[in-house]
Amino acid sequence: MTQNIQGIYSPPKHIVSAATIVINDQQEILLIKGPRRGWEMPGGQVEEGESLKEAAIRETKEETGIDVEVLAFCGVFQNVKRSICNTLFLAKPVGGEPTTSQESLEVGFFPIEQALARVTHSNFRKRIELCLDESQHPFYIEF
Repeated sequence: MTQNIQGIYSPPKHIVSAATIVINDQQEILLIKGPRRGWEMPGGQVEEGESLKEAAIRETKEETGIDVEVLAFCGVFQNVKRSICNTLFLAKPVGGEPTTSQESLEVGFFPIEQALARVTHSNFRKRIELCLDESQHPFYIEF
């Protein structure tokens, strides 16, 4: 139990998120173009009572219109200063059609090299590269 300086309980202030690296049969990666960070993999915060895997599947559907099957847990990126744990999963599409949402200005599948070139925010490219290299699973990166 966490207590503040006055000895009163205060809930943890960590954020946990789940994202998917979705690869189709043509070896293309599913990306969204978000309003804040540009091109990235679909994902978002885990809700109360939801597993990491369930959150990854839900967020992918909400942001892209694509239903996925999770194939593997890849690893964790932890932003220590901001108390954020980002979990990553490898998945394949099993239904749906690419559809934009309030969180995605554009949605599409791109050949791996094109996808990696589009992703420019922070360490998102590194996250995708590690997920694609199964010999690196599971990984834990803190920054």
